[in-house]
Amino acid sequence: MRAWLFTALAMVAFAGNSLLCRAALKGTTIDAASFTTIRMVSGAIALWIIVRVRDGARPIEGSWMSGFWLVAYAIAFSFAYLTLTAATGALLLFGAVQATMIGVGLWRGERFSPVQLAGLALALGGLAGLLLPGVSAPPALGAALMLFAGLSWGFYSLRGRGAGDATRVTTGNFIRAIPFAVLASAATFAHAAADVQGVLLAVASGAITSGVGYAIWYTALPHLKATIAATVQLSVPPIAALGAVLFLGESISLRLVACSAAILGGIAIVVIRR
Repeated sequence: MRAWLFTALAMVAFAGNSLLCRAALKGTTIDAASFTTIRMVSGAIALWIIVRVRDGARPIEGSWMSGFWLVAYAIAFSFAYLTLTAATGALLLFGAVQATMIGVGLWRGERFSPVQLAGLALALGGLAGLLLPGVSAPPALGAALMLFAGLSWGFYSLRGRGAGDATRVTTGNFIRAIPFAVLASAATFAHAAADVQGVLLAVASGAITSGVGYAIWYTALPHLKATIAATVQLSVPPIAALGAVLFLGESISLRLVACSAAILGGIAIVVIRR
């Protein structure tokens, strides 16, 4: 029960990242680069405190390359939410992450059954249907940025497999991501802006839904089977969509619902068969 409780909290936290980012960039004056930098700094501080309380003086792990992919995800994620709704962004992000990891598996020689290939085709068809031009299609630039964010997070996740204690590794990666985020803020300094509400939302995204959320997830992960750990993440886009309707006043189109069913259903087929 404790593992399932932690899992549920982690999924809500991951969906919360989309809601907080969209709320900040839609309803406050903070710019995307400043939001990212504050998120990285807040996440690093929260994770550092968690690791120190838990492990004492044990060294923090991580790598600069993982830090780069982490901040690449975070920057593209923030800029994408300048134009995307929370629900659409979460779906594109999650789909791109899973597609990246599945694609790397195929590239490395992993064999898929006909049922898995059908699931992959269903997911890709749903993604194509979502991105086709139309009244309810997401903005092209925002969609491209979120797909890149998912690609970056997929590479980040693949690098993290077997890299040691997940929480200490993530802490080190967040710390190493800060200089990259600061450089991005410096490059867009002419457009920098912030207000109290925007800063608070960025801190919440970094410290709570990122830092604490990842720590909770890594606590639950050892108690979950691999297929359960993979499939339970299918809940993140629907949670984000529900939160967007309840808290951000966003509407959910029939096109988004149909494409979500195809993308998430297809990914579920691939992952469960694995």
